[in-house]
Amino acid sequence: MTDKTKHSPQLPKLPTSAIESDRSLEAQSQRWFEYPVKAQPHHTDYGGRVWHGTYLTWMEEARVEYLRSIGIEFADLVALGCDLPVVELSIRYHLPISLGVSAIVKTRLIETEGVRINWDYEIRSYDGQELFVTAKVILVGVDRDKGKIMRQLPPVVQDALIKHTTA
Repeated sequence: MTDKTKHSPQLPKLPTSAIESDRSLEAQSQRWFEYPVKAQPHHTDYGGRVWHGTYLTWMEEARVEYLRSIGIEFADLVALGCDLPVVELSIRYHLPISLGVSAIVKTRLIETEGVRINWDYEIRSYDGQELFVTAKVILVGVDRDKGKIMRQLPPVVQDALIKHTTA
């Protein structure tokens, strides 16, 4: 837990300031997709705190489930010859999650720009009072066979994504 009454000093902007939330890029009307997780022993380090890479795994699980919920099965992407690798990631760890603690991974599709797909993330306590992680991820469509960036996403994928970024 943190002492809510303490304020940290204002630090100068550093190269890591790119991970600060840029509200102008966020779709304020887009609803969050919520994916529950629980810190199991294999998620933690020897101190009983969730290992930093586990958060990335949880974010990917939430993203895959979000896509499934809008009709895009990951197996179908593979069958279409489309990969969606992460090309950019920024993550800020606010508070650690301890062994046995449940949390909600919240994700939302911000926008698509051609074959780039921008996502926002928050990992919060179940009651929403504690913010553990915030992140931004950018994916890009890649042709599996050629290993090159696609000119455009498969139509079925593009249509589903556009529908959910304008909703």
